Amino acid sequence: MTDVPAEGRAHSPRPARTQLRVGRLVKAHGLKGALKIELYTDDPDGRFAPGSTFTLQVPESSPWHGKPLTVREFRWMNSHPVAFFEGVDDRSGAEELVRAILWIDEDAESAPVEDDAWYDHQLVGLDVVRDGSVVGRVIRVDHLPSQDLLAVRPAGAADDEILVPFVKAIVPEVDISAGRVIVTPPAGLFEELESDESETAAGRADVVEPAATESSEGDDTDR
Repeated sequence: MTDVPAEGRAHSPRPARTQLRVGRLVKAHGLKGALKIELYTDDPDGRFAPGSTFTLQVPESSPWHGKPLTVREFRWMNSHPVAFFEGVDDRSGAEELVRAILWIDEDAESAPVEDDAWYDHQLVGLDVVRDGSVVGRVIRVDHLPSQDLLAVRPAGAADDEILVPFVKAIVPEVDISAGRVIVTPPAGLFEELESDESETAAGRADVVEPAATESSEGDDTDR
C-alpha cells in the first residue's frame, strides 16, 4: 500500500499543506509503550526511521490532539511492524494513541509517482461523470482505515452527498486535465427514490375509483 496524499482532514491540527498518510496505530503491544502499525506506505523502514516525526489525526478530546509524535524505535515482530515513540513509555500511554492516523510532510514540489495516485486537492472539484452525463461533483475525499471514499455532491442538490468507494471497479478513470472522474457505480447509488415514487403516484392518479357500494363500509384498502 502506498503513501496516501491529502491536504486536510476533520479533527486534524495540520495546517493547509501537502501531507501523506503513512500509517495507523492499531493496537498496544506489550507493556513498554510499543504500538502495532497498519502501514499505508511502501517504505516503512524509511518512513519510521528513528527521529521521524508525524502529525497526528486524533479526536479533539485526545490528550495527543495538536501534538507531534516522534519515532524512538521501529522493528518487525512476527512480521508485524511495531514502533516505540517518544513520550510513550507504558501500555496505558500506548492505548491513548490507538486508532491515531499518522501524517508526514511532503515536499511541495513533489507529486505522486504512481499512475493511480492523486492529492486530495487534485480531486476536489472534479465533475463526476456516469454514462456520459455529469451526475455530481467531488467535494471531499475521506480516508478511512479500510478504503478511501469520494464525497460527491449530486447535480442539483444543495446539501446532499453520496460516498463513492474510491476503487478501480467503481472509479475506473480519473482525468485531472479534463476535470472529471468517470464512475461505474452499482445500481441505486445515484438514483433518487423520490423520482420513482412520483412516477408511481402519477400512475395511480390515472386509475378511476369505482363507486362505493353498500358492502364497502369498513373497507380500509391501502392506496
